[in-house]
Amino acid sequence: MSTYIDVHIIQNIPPSCVNRDDTGSPKSAMYGGVKRLRVSSQAWKHVTRSYFDAHLDKEDLGMRTKRVVSILAKEIGRQAEDLENDAQGLAEEVFKAAKINLSEPRAKKSEEASKKAKESSYLLFLSNRQIAQLAELAVESARSGEELDKKEVKKVFKSENSIDVALFGRMVADDADLNVDAACQVAHAISTHAAENEFDFFTAVDDDKSRAEEREDAGAGMMGAIEFSSATMYRYATVNLDLLHENLGDAEATLRALTSFIEAFVKTMPTGKQNTFANRTLPSMVAVQVRDDQPVSLVGAFERPVLKSDTEGFVAKSVRKLVEHEKQLEEAFGVKPRRAFVVSLGDYEGAESLGEQVAFNDLTGKVRDVVESRLPASE
Repeated sequence: MSTYIDVHIIQNIPPSCVNRDDTGSPKSAMYGGVKRLRVSSQAWKHVTRSYFDAHLDKEDLGMRTKRVVSILAKEIGRQAEDLENDAQGLAEEVFKAAKINLSEPRAKKSEEASKKAKESSYLLFLSNRQIAQLAELAVESARSGEELDKKEVKKVFKSENSIDVALFGRMVADDADLNVDAACQVAHAISTHAAENEFDFFTAVDDDKSRAEEREDAGAGMMGAIEFSSATMYRYATVNLDLLHENLGDAEATLRALTSFIEAFVKTMPTGKQNTFANRTLPSMVAVQVRDDQPVSLVGAFERPVLKSDTEGFVAKSVRKLVEHEKQLEEAFGVKPRRAFVVSLGDYEGAESLGEQVAFNDLTGKVRDVVESRLPASE
């Protein structure tokens, strides 16, 4: 029986532009016939990974880059200083053994492409442990004079996945056998109500002009406009615990990955225009549901947009609609979480029916206690 952990978040985001499109406008989406503010799943996954970088051991993490030859060559040189001059060639042989195509990098006019290490044609996600083990194989091959064992190289690619690779997956276009299926799915966050963009016209003062005894003008050195929006948003993510364990191969690592993800996903926010708007907030409500049927997003609660009210804000009405929708799903389809926990800033109507009320500092421990018995013991 599979285990899924659903994370539902209602979060109030003030005037901001945390995630913009190619024109600089806050991203949006049509849902329920009205325009909503949207923050892409990629944006929230990126800051989640950044949170991992700041809070987890580097050995538990990975790197996503095209510059794989350069990265591996540095590790080979670190492990064997006498092979430093040959490190780049040895690194190229490793990726050839894995059947990953490499190409010459694009060089600036002032650079020669031949002096730069080759790159993969797409972003490649490797764990730091995999990089270290691939370097070991390259060093052993160079010292013994024997060709790299292609099976051993592939074995490294298929084991020792990092937390971020296990959660968010890896696609290797040259060899699907090296792919890692993502154990985590993150939805695009959307506002629970209709949301329109606004414009902030701004000027930047030229300090020298403004201090001059005889002002030539008002002192503006530049002017422009920034597009922004604000909204109460519904955020959703789900983790397949069984697939996460399959990707990591260890129960303790799986639990660490799950609790780290929940903490990071709840506490982070994309950083677009953050210096301009200082828009960092924490969620108004977080509900974490442990399920053994299937993942269930509650976004349908907001297909009919929340309407403004003179007596209460969007957050309270959004929580109430979420609770009502969850009850309707349970009655119609019989889908009910095994256990659920709720962190709430206020006494929102019906929130207690979503799960056990807990403080955020206790949330991940509670979830861990529930799912731990569902994993095979570590060897």
